[in-house]
Amino acid sequence: MSTRNDVSAGGVVIRRKEGGGLEVALIATHGGKRCALPKGLVRKGEALEDAARREVREETGLDAELVAPLAPIDYWFWWSQGERKVRHHKVVHFFLMSFIGGDVADHDDEVDEARWFALDEAAARLSYDSERGVLREAAALAQAGRV
Repeated sequence: MSTRNDVSAGGVVIRRKEGGGLEVALIATHGGKRCALPKGLVRKGEALEDAARREVREETGLDAELVAPLAPIDYWFWWSQGERKVRHHKVVHFFLMSFIGGDVADHDDEVDEARWFALDEAAARLSYDSERGVLREAAALAQAGRV
């Protein structure tokens, strides 16, 4: 059995509303059935920070400034390659990001929808517990004035 190690990067893009509340951009995939933070594979020779900005731009249509690194998450999954299954160990490096500009309607074809959500609603919508932890960490930094 072979194991492949994958490295991804992504972002928790937060913006302040006029009333002072915070919103985060999430993506929907798999026919809108999965809600997640934007992330994707790091290209060979690409810095984690550059990959995070690129993936956020591609998957959400947003431009964002890196504010702080967040704790990475990791998980295991199986993927078929031809007639055999390959075990993957993926590590995702997330960054807290501050919204600069762009439009969530400008996402790529890998994403069914990108939308802004209030922090509490975003936590309830996320499909993965590990990403809820990342969002909690990002929200604490943002509420402390980092965004």
